[in-house]
Amino acid sequence: MGNCQACCNRPKNTNIRISLPAICFVWQISMIILFGVFVRYDEESDSHWVEYMHKNNITSHVENDFYYRYPSFQDVHVMIFVGFGFLMTFLKRYSFSGVGFNFLIAAFGIQWALLMQGWFHSLDPTDGTIKIGIENIINADFCVAGCLIAFGACLGKVSPVQLMVMTLFGVTLFAVEEYIILNIIHAKDAGGSMTIHTFGGYFGLVISWVLYRPNLHQIYKHETFIIYNHLVFTGTLFLWMFWPSFNSAIANHGDGQHRAVINTYLALASSVVTAIAISSLSHRRGKLDMVHVQNATLAGGVAMGTAAEFMIMPYGSLIVGFCCGILSTFGYLVLTPFLEKHMKIQDTCGIHNLHAMPGLLGGVIGAITAATASKSVYGHEGLVNTFNFVDEFANRSVGTQGAHQAAGLCVALIFALGGGALVGGILKLPLWGDPEDCNCFDDEVYWELPEDEESIPAIIEYNNQMDSKRFDM
Repeated sequence: MGNCQACCNRPKNTNIRISLPAICFVWQISMIILFGVFVRYDEESDSHWVEYMHKNNITSHVENDFYYRYPSFQDVHVMIFVGFGFLMTFLKRYSFSGVGFNFLIAAFGIQWALLMQGWFHSLDPTDGTIKIGIENIINADFCVAGCLIAFGACLGKVSPVQLMVMTLFGVTLFAVEEYIILNIIHAKDAGGSMTIHTFGGYFGLVISWVLYRPNLHQIYKHETFIIYNHLVFTGTLFLWMFWPSFNSAIANHGDGQHRAVINTYLALASSVVTAIAISSLSHRRGKLDMVHVQNATLAGGVAMGTAAEFMIMPYGSLIVGFCCGILSTFGYLVLTPFLEKHMKIQDTCGIHNLHAMPGLLGGVIGAITAATASKSVYGHEGLVNTFNFVDEFANRSVGTQGAHQAAGLCVALIFALGGGALVGGILKLPLWGDPEDCNCFDDEVYWELPEDEESIPAIIEYNNQMDSKRFDM
């Protein structure tokens, strides 16, 4: 630890640094002003909904989109704040920061996402305002998910101010690439294999590469790094249970949404069984690695995102989960050490294996499945409804759609790699207050901590010994 200790004793940079309270207050005041100027309720959440019902011959309040979307919104919201948060609590001395900073940047990001996505998708040309409803807040959660994925690669190595800056740029890039992929290219990506997982994964990996810290391997060797606690698995279980809602939340009402749930459900189940099998096979005594069980079991849901609505068939979903269970576990066993040793990418949470590679695979599966779609399987109206072949896209063929799906994947990669390099360079500036190497992976730098619980067992044992001696006397 000699070199690492030396880094703590070196003179501090005297440049001006932006504090966390300052950026939080400035940001929130800015959001209040921007929302006051631009954001209004849409017709289904406005008090004029009753008039809208009469005008459009709507006979029941149940036809309000709220009643279709809110159950899915609840599940997605739990995934963002509980699932992702607790998935990052595996570090022994960084669990407060894992769940706390996840909470901060998600709440920070959804506000900016509502504005950025609103300007692209929900801007009312008559008055220049953004009309928001239940689907907008689901999409804002999706947007933030990409930034939380990127956070996983940088976990423990960046300051909360750096995370907020990363989220600001990440949400902006996400909104632009999402608009290009879904509206201009007209690719389908209901569960976000391309727009969320591929973008978020490679965006975070490139940032981690730019912010590479050569001395961090010493901390890995000298600290008790992974916490041994049943709560480590909490995030995984929440994510696994609610992933069908994530992939189907904004899918087409009816058969598309129904099919997305089934496909995701089966892919997740298959990835669990396969990941556990590969984990056991990789150990010379057949034991399981919690890192594999905690992460690779979710890879099937990631890969099923793009093709969730498609007629991939139940056995196809099982094949996707099977392949992802193998690919993701192999990534943790082989690729993560390779990336750190040879490419200088320190991927704390292994997002390359859980999000980036399965997301890339999901994009490829979506392109192949779209290109091979046929009227005999979908029916004419089924093809139109699934791929939205209407208006200027009414004459698009399934082969063309497959090519556009592949183009969408390329756009996600370009934005992730280029945006990651740009944002990583910005985050290297000294004004964001990045932690010293020896302060990485340590809650004490940012949090008021309780007394060290490690001393409690020793005290109890001492007291028991003293009681025993008194009894003998």
